[in-house]
Amino acid sequence: MQQLDDLDRRILRILQDDANISSAELAKRAGASAPSCWRRVERMQADGVILDKRVEIDAKALGFAVEVSLRITLDKTQSNAFDIFIAAARDVPEVSEIQTFLGRVDVRLTVLARDMPHYQEIYRNRILALPHIADIEALMLVADVMKSERLPI
Repeated sequence: MQQLDDLDRRILRILQDDANISSAELAKRAGASAPSCWRRVERMQADGVILDKRVEIDAKALGFAVEVSLRITLDKTQSNAFDIFIAAARDVPEVSEIQTFLGRVDVRLTVLARDMPHYQEIYRNRILALPHIADIEALMLVADVMKSERLPI
């Protein structure tokens, strides 16, 4: 992998703001020729710097008004407790994010639900049925004060 120079970083900052920008507009904003800009984007994709272009969907616009973060401590008396738990958690459609940690909390799940009765149904019937849970703490999202996938490039 090559080192990133100032132009690469400028291109990345522009793409973070608008991943759907045209090659010509990207080159114009970056202050480079379109072919040079395109080669750099392709190189950064090949090097794994640029992973993907995504569509971000507003969960609330689709009727998912409740977001709960579950901090889970696993019963690690079985050596494969993490793998079994994560495989089962992936099968819960309302789980939108799974993260693992070192420390008292082993796993954090983000659960999306239409409303509180829907969340209670998911929690009782799907989450509590997941294997190897020793302890669980629910944190309900009140507000997104700052949410950014933007990196300080």
